[in-house]
Amino acid sequence: MVGMDDVADAIVEHRRLLVVVLLVAIGAVGAGAAQVEDSASLSQFETSSDEAQKLEYVDENFGSSGNTTTAQVVVREDNVLARESLLDQLRFERALVEDESINRTLDDSQAPAGIANVVATAAIREDQAANLTERGRALQADRQRLNETGARLSDALNRTRELQAEYVALNRSHAQGQVDDATYRQRSAAIERNLTATRTDATAGLSANQSEAFGNLTSQARALQSRLAALNASYERGEINESTYRQRSGEVQAQFGEVYAGIDGVLAPDARALQERAAALQEDRAVLQERAENGATPPLPEQIEQLESMNASAVEASVERVLSEGGGARAFALMPTSYEPGSTSADATMVVVTQTTESAVAQGSASARIQDSQTEIQAIARDRLSGDAMVFGAGIIADETNRSMQDTLTVVGPFAVLFLLLVLTIAYRDLLDILLGVFGLALTLLLTFGYMGWTGVAFNQLFVAIPVLLIGLSIDYAIHVFMRHREARGTEGDEGGPAAVAGSMRTALAGVGTALVLVTATTVIGFLSNLTSPVGPIREFGVVSAVGIVGALVVFGALIPAIKVEADAFLEGRGFDRRKRAFGTGGGAFGRLLEVGATAADRAPWAVILLTLLISAGGAYGATEVDTSFAQTDFIAEEPPEWMDELPEQMRPGEYSMRATFEYVNDNFLREDATAEFLFEGEVATGDALQRVNRTGELAAEKGVTVELSNGEADVRSPLTVMRSVAAANETFNATLAASDTDGDGVPDRNVAGVYDALYETAPDQARQYVQREGGEYEALRLTASLRGGASGSAVTTQMDAVESAVSGGDVTVTATGRPIVNEIVQSDLLTTVVESLIITLVVSFVFLMVVYRVAEGSATLGLVTLLPVVFNVSWILGTMYLLDIPFNVLTGMITSLTIGLGVAYSIHLSERFSLELDRSESGSEAMHTAVTGTGGALLGSAATTVGGFGVLVFAILPPLQQFGFITGLTIVYAFLASVFVLPSLLAVWSRHFGPAGAFDADGTGDGGSDGDALAADPIAGGANGRAPAVDEPAGAADSVTQGVDSTGASTAATAAATPTAGARTNGDAVPYATRSVEPTRVYPGGTARVTVALPSASGRVVLREAPSVGTVSLDRVSPEPVERVAADGRVYAVWELDAEDGERAEIEYTLAVPAGLADGETVAFDGELLLPDHAVPVAGPDAAPVTTDVAGAILADGSVDGRDIADAGRHLAAGRLSPEAFERVAHAWLDEHASDAPTDESPPGGPGANGPGASDSRGDARADERRTEGDDD
Repeated sequence: MVGMDDVADAIVEHRRLLVVVLLVAIGAVGAGAAQVEDSASLSQFETSSDEAQKLEYVDENFGSSGNTTTAQVVVREDNVLARESLLDQLRFERALVEDESINRTLDDSQAPAGIANVVATAAIREDQAANLTERGRALQADRQRLNETGARLSDALNRTRELQAEYVALNRSHAQGQVDDATYRQRSAAIERNLTATRTDATAGLSANQSEAFGNLTSQARALQSRLAALNASYERGEINESTYRQRSGEVQAQFGEVYAGIDGVLAPDARALQERAAALQEDRAVLQERAENGATPPLPEQIEQLESMNASAVEASVERVLSEGGGARAFALMPTSYEPGSTSADATMVVVTQTTESAVAQGSASARIQDSQTEIQAIARDRLSGDAMVFGAGIIADETNRSMQDTLTVVGPFAVLFLLLVLTIAYRDLLDILLGVFGLALTLLLTFGYMGWTGVAFNQLFVAIPVLLIGLSIDYAIHVFMRHREARGTEGDEGGPAAVAGSMRTALAGVGTALVLVTATTVIGFLSNLTSPVGPIREFGVVSAVGIVGALVVFGALIPAIKVEADAFLEGRGFDRRKRAFGTGGGAFGRLLEVGATAADRAPWAVILLTLLISAGGAYGATEVDTSFAQTDFIAEEPPEWMDELPEQMRPGEYSMRATFEYVNDNFLREDATAEFLFEGEVATGDALQRVNRTGELAAEKGVTVELSNGEADVRSPLTVMRSVAAANETFNATLAASDTDGDGVPDRNVAGVYDALYETAPDQARQYVQREGGEYEALRLTASLRGGASGSAVTTQMDAVESAVSGGDVTVTATGRPIVNEIVQSDLLTTVVESLIITLVVSFVFLMVVYRVAEGSATLGLVTLLPVVFNVSWILGTMYLLDIPFNVLTGMITSLTIGLGVAYSIHLSERFSLELDRSESGSEAMHTAVTGTGGALLGSAATTVGGFGVLVFAILPPLQQFGFITGLTIVYAFLASVFVLPSLLAVWSRHFGPAGAFDADGTGDGGSDGDALAADPIAGGANGRAPAVDEPAGAADSVTQGVDSTGASTAATAAATPTAGARTNGDAVPYATRSVEPTRVYPGGTARVTVALPSASGRVVLREAPSVGTVSLDRVSPEPVERVAADGRVYAVWELDAEDGERAEIEYTLAVPAGLADGETVAFDGELLLPDHAVPVAGPDAAPVTTDVAGAILADGSVDGRDIADAGRHLAAGRLSPEAFERVAHAWLDEHASDAPTDESPPGGPGANGPGASDSRGDARADERRTEGDDD
């Protein structure tokens, strides 16, 4: 079975091939980064629901042909209804039409509409109506005058006939001699004058042609009258009989009729002109009526001309008429909801600009064409309108959302990099390691974004967090690998050189590799738990994050270590010493801080656990009260703080006004996108369907979430409201509508399909908005209720669902939907994501860790204990969210799985290090202190980096990212605190009940007592009570160590060091003591040994001296920070002044370079002394280390193999001084020991105190030779 040692060997041995292969692979995957597209649409967060599908159906099947979107331009000044302000608004609209980039986006069927258009149109309509009335009156007067002229001409013909009859009679009298010539001339002249006067009077006002034509008629009339007179005379004389007379007189009378009819011919031009005028008048009336019915507006230039022609008082009168009580809803929809009807003054109004789009506009998104045009609209509005102007629309929102993502990266990126470099500088203190960390991070990001590009995952608002996430996690991995490598170089016989570099990296990867794999696995589990989310982008975020995390493991667990080995080896080969001290292991403030948790675990673990449980219980309560939010405002950027104006121009964010505009529109206006939609499907061409529509409108209007216009009416639109509006303007449709309403309730109850037909014929654009017709069949109806902008999604959903329930039934299916309702469903799904991902992550992580620890460590409960601090962390972070009023949103909704995924890393690293140190240390307390100070430093560095990485998101422009960065950073802080302050106490309790025998005392304190006098188990005295001997107890002098050893490497003489004797200054009280440990216990000529001297509890002034018998020494670590530390002339000194009254742990660690000339069988002796104001105590523990060139032979010759022997063999194997075959022989011998390894009361070979009371022999750890078992697992 391939173990982590094998993997580490492969990475180090084949590092050059590995570097080439991984760089090529990462480059190939990273090439996809160029294909990543971005998306700001909120519709991508919509889940599959019936309401979402119905809303999509409404968007696709109702409304005008083609796709449209609107921009609402809010105008604010002292009085937007004043003449000049109204003209400004119209001229602003004209500027939009004249702008080419905007004009090509405008909907030809819906011109920009504002209250200025309504007022101007009303004034034009009033003038047009007045003009039509005047023209009608003039036409009637002209028709009357024409009739009068015809009557006058007819009278003139009659008069002409009379005068002609007189003329005929005069002629006959003259011919008969009855009138003399003079009288004839006089009388005939008078008749001629009368004939002329009659014709002249009759043709007054007629044209010359008409006068001439009428003159012809009078001539014909005179001729006919003469004929008739002659016919009468012939009849009177008997010259013709009666029959002939009747015939001839009838002919004459018929001809008279033709003459009279000729009057119409005379007046025909005037009659035709009147007819044309009448027709034109009728046509103009019809056009005006049609425009009124369809809501058409006059051309914009005509509107401007109209208002320019009116004085202020005339405009004010028009405004008052338009906005009076009972005025049209269209006008009030453009005014603030607080407007008082009839008032001629208002401080705000709105202009609605309708634009065409290439496809349906999803919430929060818009094409570049719409974004650019609406941005230009905003610029023109601010330039042309005298007051304040705000633009609210999908294009502006999308523009600001996209820019906010880019600006966030621009602002946050440099801060993240600067913070990263700062932390890495503090942690690494080495330029090469810093560069390697940054290079590895760049490769990780390239790999992640390349995966997004190849798989088609769009970059959205969530993914701004991914670079920051990977920065934190990548450097986390890097710090652990680099710090463990540094520790290995300081402890494994490292004399420098390329070989030492490779061996140390092999040891580091073997030691930390398992933890890194476990961390990666649990973190990936946490993020992949989001696959259960019904929200698509959250699922994608989980997968992409998991890919990036695995990529970080590959880069920092294999590629960067391989490069580092090559780089360090290259530098070492040229004389550069690449050995560095691991962060947090050299004492100082960090070291003292990190030891707090270990000290608490020593002294009062149950108190720590109880306090943790109490705090976690409070957090758990708060977790149940955290709100959930999904609204468009979540993704609208806030105005950047003023200090960002001082940033360099390349980093300075742009202007963001949409949030303020959004809030203002919400509070004061009808929002075009804030509506509840009711979809009616089924048998909709029935009276029952329309009754349900009518009832729906009535109920929706009564709901609190429905907006009330300033005229007191709810803005509810449906097929019925359209029918009533059209009927008011069209008599024909009004008759059809009235005929279909048999009961007079205003709702058609028969011939409904015919009413729909008539509506489509009369007002097709309006009908299409609310009645869906496909192939002549009526498929669905729509009712729209405008909502208050600030209404919550839950309130809208609850109230509109109640309406839906009240009207459902029959052959019609009713569905309440709309953007707020769909958003509320997404909000509910977010909460589902939180709960499900938490449960899945917890269960899978618990099972995974328990199985792994059962297999690797023989203890499933260690996995349980490791994850417990993370569970506490979840309750802490959710409680904090409640206290800070931070809701779950699309980003913070992932915080629970992220908390577990990230937090478990800290616990795993500490548990793994503690488990490893248990096999190396004299006691559980020592193992805990070593683990916390060793791994705790790396944890602190990675926590600081991760917190900084996420913390810089508080500078983000997007509010969800600010919240996500803050709460995630706090999560890391909590995870770190839980791992170094809570987990040690949990591990101490676990060790006492389930861990190796003797690791901690039965009371769980790890030091044999519970107060300041009960100190740690004393290896010097060997007593069970852990107290140092009093001066009156028998004690022997500390003898020197015999230098001879046999061929096995065991000492040939026992150490005579017994209970240490107090020096001359002994005060008779219990004294502190110090213990020494040497690793490896057998040293190799030319190799090194790591010597650790620990004081479990000390206070006041303390001096520690160590003096090996041979070799050179270098001081690696002193904890806590000493007054002085010196390594010179083969001696080591540490001087402390410790403030703690009840004792403080102190420790030094130094490296002994073993001379290469020592022979097999010789011994390196150690002499040490602890100096106190009133005491002088020899350092206890191993006081000699045998020198051997045959490590395996020395171990096997002893006859038994324990855990310390295995540790020795492993270190020599890693340093290249022991072959794998020899190591396996030692391992098999250790396994054979276990079969008969039962606890006994017998003393070890050589009798009690063979190496001196309290001193350990070369295998003296009684705990290490027992395999850890636990009762609940076996």
